[in-house]
Amino acid sequence: MQPVAHPQPLGWKAESSETLRLAGPLALANLLQMMTYAVDVIFIARLGTAELAASALAVAIFGVLISAMAGLASAVSPMVAAELGARAPALRPIRRTVRMALWMALGAGLIGMAICTQAAPIMLALGQDPEITALAASYMDVLLFSLPPMVMAIVLRHFVATLGRPVFATAITGAGVLVNALANYAFIFGNLGAPALGLPGAAIATIISTLFSLGAYALVIRLDKRLNRYHVFGRVWRPDWQRLMSLLRIGTPIGLTVMAEAGVFGAAAFLMGLIGPEELAAHTLAIQVAAIAFMVPMGVAQAGTIRVGYFFGAREALGVHRAGWTAIVLGTVFMVLTASAMVLVPEWLLWPYLDPWAPENATVIGLALTYLTVCAAFQLFDGLQVVAAGALRGLQDTRVPMWIAIFSYWVPGFGLAAGLGLATRLEGLGVWMGLAAGLVFASVLLLRRWHRREGLGLVARVVVRD
Repeated sequence: MQPVAHPQPLGWKAESSETLRLAGPLALANLLQMMTYAVDVIFIARLGTAELAASALAVAIFGVLISAMAGLASAVSPMVAAELGARAPALRPIRRTVRMALWMALGAGLIGMAICTQAAPIMLALGQDPEITALAASYMDVLLFSLPPMVMAIVLRHFVATLGRPVFATAITGAGVLVNALANYAFIFGNLGAPALGLPGAAIATIISTLFSLGAYALVIRLDKRLNRYHVFGRVWRPDWQRLMSLLRIGTPIGLTVMAEAGVFGAAAFLMGLIGPEELAAHTLAIQVAAIAFMVPMGVAQAGTIRVGYFFGAREALGVHRAGWTAIVLGTVFMVLTASAMVLVPEWLLWPYLDPWAPENATVIGLALTYLTVCAAFQLFDGLQVVAAGALRGLQDTRVPMWIAIFSYWVPGFGLAAGLGLATRLEGLGVWMGLAAGLVFASVLLLRRWHRREGLGLVARVVVRD
């Protein structure tokens, strides 16, 4: 996306091209980020079942925190995009926005560290095994130091993407996967001259890869002429309280929205555990397939936020209209493809995790195939809700979408999941039907809000030109 002095709305084809140019690298970066977590699991699993269980407990807490903070940091995109649309290149306001976002990231990271120090009491209060909890605490006590630099790196990722350099996010995330794998190999097992630290070594690997990513973003910002002109690290000590409050106003509801969604899927896993171990295993497989597919519409949503925010700042209603609907259609088209794959070749989607043709896996695979059928149905609504929410974020509209998400996920969503899963013979299938219902409600309500954006006063009323 190239900012210009007087931005003009693009035709549908050109807008699709611009959205895809942003969404492609961002979606790939999202997928690569999932690979980072997969690499950790691969190495930790070689330590033993206890260590793997302990890391899962720690990541359950850490993952919710970092997801919420990533949502908070994502406020950078709509604010920077709006400044570009209003008065490109907008050097001073964008510099101040990124500076305050880094302050916010540091503060949020420190608060997250304080919460992580209470991980052991939280786990014990939830009835977890004391020995596994002790292992998890030893992991978390090191892992928590990665929080502040991780959130700061997310801020810089949004900055470079919004300034039209999303490929940097892809490249840095990919390199981070390699650094993380190498550091895991060294510090978990004592290779390459490093001490063998076991589970805490995996946490050190996360810190190393996080610092690498933060440093890489700082380096590319310094070397790229277009990014360097903003001098985002200049006078970093100077506050801009009004801009900080704007970031918190936009970002806090996004973080709470992410927590609501992550929380309901975590609660669904708990429900599956109450139903039976086979159901939980099958649910884990199916949700992993769904999570991978979700990374693409998430990238489209991030691109939609930038494109809508750009025209929002320019007060171009037609540009807002085309940017938002283009992102929504592109996200939906991709989810049609993934839903089709879940119906036509579900065994091949499960094959990387478990042999679907092995007799000993018949029960788990049979359940997973049933869940994937429902998953195929809610793929469309999952893509719709995330991209619609992204378009609304471009209008800096995050508070009402937050309440829509909390209501949809936890009232019809979790309510039906718990009722159908525990009180009927549907069991695990009922849980998935409840999750689907929550996504249907969220997508319908968010799309309705997007469609009524002008009537609700979310976008400036200007003369539009066809």
